[in-house]
Amino acid sequence: MSLFTGTTTYYRQFRPGIPDDVAAVLDQAAPVRPDSGRRLLDVGTGTGLVAEALLDRFDDVIAIDNDADMLAAAESALRPKLPAGSHLALVESTAEDFTPPADWQAELVTICRAFHWLDQATVLNLLDSQVAPDGVVAIFGDNSFWAAGSDWKEAVRDVVKSFLGEQRRAGSGTFQHHNRPYSEIMEESPFNEVEEVRVPVERTWNAESILGYLYSTSFAAPHLFGDRLKEFEAAVKVRLTDFSDNDTFAEENEFLIRLGRRGHDAG
Repeated sequence: MSLFTGTTTYYRQFRPGIPDDVAAVLDQAAPVRPDSGRRLLDVGTGTGLVAEALLDRFDDVIAIDNDADMLAAAESALRPKLPAGSHLALVESTAEDFTPPADWQAELVTICRAFHWLDQATVLNLLDSQVAPDGVVAIFGDNSFWAAGSDWKEAVRDVVKSFLGEQRRAGSGTFQHHNRPYSEIMEESPFNEVEEVRVPVERTWNAESILGYLYSTSFAAPHLFGDRLKEFEAAVKVRLTDFSDNDTFAEENEFLIRLGRRGHDAG
């Protein structure tokens, strides 16, 4: 059973996509290839949200994930949108085990909302041979509901805790926190020249989309609640009425993008 067992449908429908402003930052960070195509490697693609946002900006896309259900959802979503002449490969693999085709190097590697699941130093070292000499590794994400940031999100998190315990779940286990800043980890890797870019984002939620988002996560996947799922849904809805009388909940969030390039000490 994977960390995201049973979450795929919710993930595709309710996980917020990648805003145009974030896609533009990623596009502009990667080197331009006027006379040849640009290659994108999307690590931990899930249902393909990052690849989808960048499909028309890169000609050759490899998206990897170790969850077959997620990849199937990505295939269904991305293949019909693939521009003519572009290439898309969806590969079932962990980042630690992935090997690209011979002579294939990416102008851009994206790791969105997934770096915390990886053997971070190992993956960054492996990417050294998988990224073009002037290529970029982008590690980025926005804050999850578990990080709260507003009264209503904190209340929702408290309801989750009341059903599943104080510790953040990660599937059948608990989430192991990585306390070091990602930029610091990158600075110890081949991609040690790190730039941080913050992109604010505003969203509006309702009870249905909040529950759908929760069911897309490893910390509140539907199977974790067993036969108490309907009870959980009712508890969330009741709690949310304390914060809105029209089922509308505003969120201010941001994407923190860390762009890593090879510095003078890199190989």
